[in-house]
Amino acid sequence: MRVYAYTRVSTLDQSTDMQHAAIKAKYPDAIFWEEKTSGTTRKGRVQLEGALKSIQEGDKLVVWKLDRLARDLNDLTNIVKELETKGAALEILDQAIDTSTAAGKAFLQMLGVFAEFETNLRKERQLEGIKNAKEAGKHLGRKPSLTDEQKQAIKGEREALNPTQLAKKYGVSRATIYNVLNG
Repeated sequence: MRVYAYTRVSTLDQSTDMQHAAIKAKYPDAIFWEEKTSGTTRKGRVQLEGALKSIQEGDKLVVWKLDRLARDLNDLTNIVKELETKGAALEILDQAIDTSTAAGKAFLQMLGVFAEFETNLRKERQLEGIKNAKEAGKHLGRKPSLTDEQKQAIKGEREALNPTQLAKKYGVSRATIYNVLNG
């Protein structure tokens, strides 16, 4: 049996050192596949695909935490099915899950459902926060280039100054001036 270890961090300035140490402590001879990329999708994760292609019957894929492998229930399910088809197993150290056992398979499926549920709750909270901010009249996005008073002044000065002169006077682009004049 060979052990393939997969470690992942989301950004280039993060380190996989803690993941490596945890996996090496249990599997000192593990073959490591490491990448620095988002885990929100399986697309573009070259090292994960390489590990999955290398795994054969009786082998095991080991990750430190579930979210290092997948953050989407469909991706997780597909990875587990791919491993099962090859006769290989998945072990998640932090949660002590090993899909070579029936209990490990069941627990992993439950964790996957709860992980996706948490992601959906987070999205709902974000949308609710945006909706509440809009209702409270809070401006979302970039700060406006011009105040309402400046916009009124620009409209009043359109006869005396051309758009290029207005743009220079107010420190904005000509496109912003045209938007004010045509709005």
